[in-house]
Amino acid sequence: QVQLVESGGGLVQAGGSLRLSCVASGSIFSINVMGWYRQAPEKQRELVARIESSGRTNYADSVKGRFTISRDNAKNMVFLQMNDLKPEDTAVYYCNTNSRPTDWGPWFNYWGQGTQVTVSS
Repeated sequence: QVQLVESGGGLVQAGGSLRLSCVASGSIFSINVMGWYRQAPEKQRELVARIESSGRTNYADSVKGRFTISRDNAKNMVFLQMNDLKPEDTAVYYCNTNSRPTDWGPWFNYWGQGTQVTVSS
């Protein structure tokens, strides 16, 4: 089993910045993809950004140029630097990983508990 703990959420004014962090712990041999998703009230959960073990990244169009995802493989951590925040970025942000406990077994998908980001206008 793997546990994901997010931190860094909060209340910020439009134009401000926040940095989210997520640390994975537990039965981890390797982590393939790490990512951030968000869910606003009455909306579906959506991908914000993801980063592969190679360093390749993908971003939602709505955050390109404002958000940057990074990871620390040695510490099993993923970060999301969010700049120029907008009220429409308000949501619960969830950390997501795809990992496996051995070097030959299947991959498993895990979610964190979420951290609230609120951007005031």
